[in-house]
Amino acid sequence: MKKVLLIVGSLRKQSFNRQLAGVVRELIADQAQVEELVWTDVPLLNQDIENPVPPAVARIREEVSQADAIWICTPEYNSNIPGGEKNLLDWLSRPADPADITSPSVIKGKVAAISGVGGRPATAGVRAKMEELLGFMGLAVVGGTGFGFSLDPASWMSNELTLTEEKRSELEGLVGEFIDRLNG
Repeated sequence: MKKVLLIVGSLRKQSFNRQLAGVVRELIADQAQVEELVWTDVPLLNQDIENPVPPAVARIREEVSQADAIWICTPEYNSNIPGGEKNLLDWLSRPADPADITSPSVIKGKVAAISGVGGRPATAGVRAKMEELLGFMGLAVVGGTGFGFSLDPASWMSNELTLTEEKRSELEGLVGEFIDRLNG
């Protein structure tokens, strides 16, 4: 069975994007093995500490190398990629072997999908930037900028993600496209 690694761009335990990752997991679970990447201990990228590879970076690189695909659930911070999430992707974009700068990264060539939950723009800005970044890093991005969802005021107050049937159907469409590409 293929393995999908979920990357949640928010560190908040009850974040809307973590909740969205739970829905994605539910939709994919019978078609692939799904795990969430835990990356809270990844240090800031700094060439002074790049070799030897910090243990947290070695761990996430190993997890990513074992995955067939990546699904990113990202919030939008100031119309951009959250700093911690960008740092994680920067570490993953570096050569797998820091002693050999020609070695490919562990993430290059993976199938990827992007989704995000946020305010009125439904994370459109960050999803466009993420599509560009992932393409630059050599990932095969399915569905372009992917799936975005705009929260209503009641969700902000309750801290609960509730997808409409229409939005769930849209997400299911992206999941179908993602699984087809993964198995193709």
